[in-house]
Amino acid sequence: NDGVSQGQAFSGLTNGPYLPAMYARVGNTGGSWNFGQRRFKYAPPSGYKALCTQNLPNPAIADGSTAFDIALYTGTRANQVLTLGMQPDLVWAKNRSTSAYEHVLTDSVRGAQKVLMSNNTDTEKTRNSIIDWDYGTNQVQLGDYGQSNETGDSYVAWAWDAGANSSKTYTVKVVSDSGNKYRFDDFGSSAVTLELEEGSTYVFDQSDSSNAGHPLRFSTTSNGTHGGGTEYTTGVTTTGTPGQAGAKTTITVAASAPTLFYYCSVHSGMGGQANTNATAGSTNLDGTILSVVRANPSAGFSIVSYTGNSTSGATVGHGLNAKPEMIILKSRTANESWFVNFPFGTGTGYLMLQSQNGASGSNSTVWNLTNPTASVFSLGNSSGVNGSQNYIAYCFTPVEGFSAFGTYAGNGSSDGPFVFTGFRPKFLIVKVHDQADHWVMWDSVRGSTNVNKLPLYPNLTNSESSNISRQVDLLSNGFKLRATDNSINGSHNYAYMAFAEHPFKTARAR
Repeated sequence: NDGVSQGQAFSGLTNGPYLPAMYARVGNTGGSWNFGQRRFKYAPPSGYKALCTQNLPNPAIADGSTAFDIALYTGTRANQVLTLGMQPDLVWAKNRSTSAYEHVLTDSVRGAQKVLMSNNTDTEKTRNSIIDWDYGTNQVQLGDYGQSNETGDSYVAWAWDAGANSSKTYTVKVVSDSGNKYRFDDFGSSAVTLELEEGSTYVFDQSDSSNAGHPLRFSTTSNGTHGGGTEYTTGVTTTGTPGQAGAKTTITVAASAPTLFYYCSVHSGMGGQANTNATAGSTNLDGTILSVVRANPSAGFSIVSYTGNSTSGATVGHGLNAKPEMIILKSRTANESWFVNFPFGTGTGYLMLQSQNGASGSNSTVWNLTNPTASVFSLGNSSGVNGSQNYIAYCFTPVEGFSAFGTYAGNGSSDGPFVFTGFRPKFLIVKVHDQADHWVMWDSVRGSTNVNKLPLYPNLTNSESSNISRQVDLLSNGFKLRATDNSINGSHNYAYMAFAEHPFKTARAR
């Protein structure tokens, strides 16, 4: 046209982004469209752009491999380096060659050599899986553990980045609690033991007026100078006057720093202990239970460690600053199931990662029938999530163009449903939730062309093999089911989680 708007057009699209319908009457001589690849004869009306991917908004994560990546490697039964596109904090490895080996999950918060298996309920084991995290690099050191590094076998490792460090600010107040005590972030207890990560920086904000006359300092001795010790000053700076705006004590925790104690340099008995850890994460006080968290809000992923209190209604801080849609939770110290909240984004029911069971329906003992919030998730009193045990939780919130969590209805056809994600999936997991059947997972590195028919199964030790009954297309803006097996596309309802290779703006067809 002549550069004048022709009004609004409507399309029949029901699954995906809303786009205007466009029609052309093409004669025998053919026709063509100009989507901006060449100069328009007339300038577009003000506020309009050419309909092309170049004019889509820039995604928050332009390259998915900077937050999630996949590595293929061959086992050696000797130490070897695994290199990814970013610093890995959760590494999930699986032997592709044989069904004799389990899924092995290791993370930087639990630390090197601490493994869990998604296909069983076993407690955490100490094994030579990942033996060094090489913080600040894109590498981890694999040890000689046969499950994840058997000689000559082929492996895949899926990895997520939980952030560069665990630096944060604690708001300090002084409260009357059997004498004056320091309290952080208005948590319900005073003088708590803190967990601080080596290499991270922590600001203790003493601006609140209750801090007047109570300078917070560090020592290697309990109660500091009041207990016969001296002030610890390595990496410590102080600013301002406690009780006035801008007052703070800042510490950058040195490598191999000793166990520290925070104390008031004027008054005895106000402080507590601060453990300095080579593992990742630091104390989060958002919930009623203290947690240790390493979080990457920009990528929508955090790793959360906590100890349960067997109390319904307890809450745990997750550090994402947004409501997590999916939480994968496991006891480290007891033989308990893996719990996945479902429906996603709610605290209603659950799926179990190691089991083919369908969704539980409403159940108050796991998530207390309470939806997660931007700061915490809630727990019932089930021993699987909140007994007198240690737990680990992997929390995910969707990031446009990078991750998606949702549901779809199967149609029982080899021409299965298309599911819009807004990006080209690099990694996809599907689970039928209204009946019992296996979890199914694919990725674009093992299956680099469509149709992708190389599934693995989080709840099974099965090796990788071509399976035409469980195949999928991984497309530029979503995925399409290409088989009729009940585990992925029967006449049932399904849950999925997906992570991007590229956002739609830069994705290209296979």
